[in-house]
Formats: sequence, structure tokens, C-alpha cells
Amino acid sequence: MASTEIYRYLRVYNQNIPLDPEGYLVNMNDWSIHVCEQLAEEEGIAMTAEHWEVIQVLRDFYARFEQAPAMRPLVKAVGQALGPDKGRSIYLMKLFPGSPAKVGARLAGLPKPANCL
Repeated sequence: MASTEIYRYLRVYNQNIPLDPEGYLVNMNDWSIHVCEQLAEEEGIAMTAEHWEVIQVLRDFYARFEQAPAMRPLVKAVGQALGPDKGRSIYLMKLFPGSPAKVGARLAGLPKPANCL
């Protein structure tokens, strides 16, 4: 990953995890379930099984395409992986309010999706 400005640190189990100015991990290798939970708490999100399913889809998407999905590809990927009931924008908005692609990528430890403002 290119050199990224460190804005602040997320404290997880006596470890300082560097974050960029938008709250994304500076180093994707710092991601863990505990880091995700801490980031979710900052967003006011209580992680459920449904959240973790989408986090896994996001991480699988990144592993395959080497980029975080924007909203449309995210909806499609979730639909393919979890079924048509979950592959809908409204479902993702309930889980990750605001911008599901951005919030989901942040919690999944991925870079900000390229097409998200």
C-alpha cells in the first residue's frame, strides 16, 4: 500500500492501530475481528451475524478483485453470496447506514471504494 498519512490511532488490546484521515486502516494487515468491532462501535453499529456475513463478502470481493466494491458491485456480490433477499440496497442500508460500501469497507479493513465520495 502506498504511503498514507496517519491521522489517529485506534486502541485495540494495548495496540495502536493507525488510521487515515477518513478512518480507514493504514495497513490492511492490522485488521482483526476485534478491530472491526471497535470500528463498528465508533459507527454506532452493534455487529450481528448479518453484519459479519456482509463483512466476509467484502473481504472475499477484495481478495478476488483487489479493490473494495462500490455500492452496485457490493449489492450484486451480496446477492450472489447470500441470496436475493440480502442482495438489496435497502438491506445493506439497514446494516451499514449512510454509505454501506464505504462503512462496510472500513469495517472490513479494506481501502475506501474508488467510486465513493
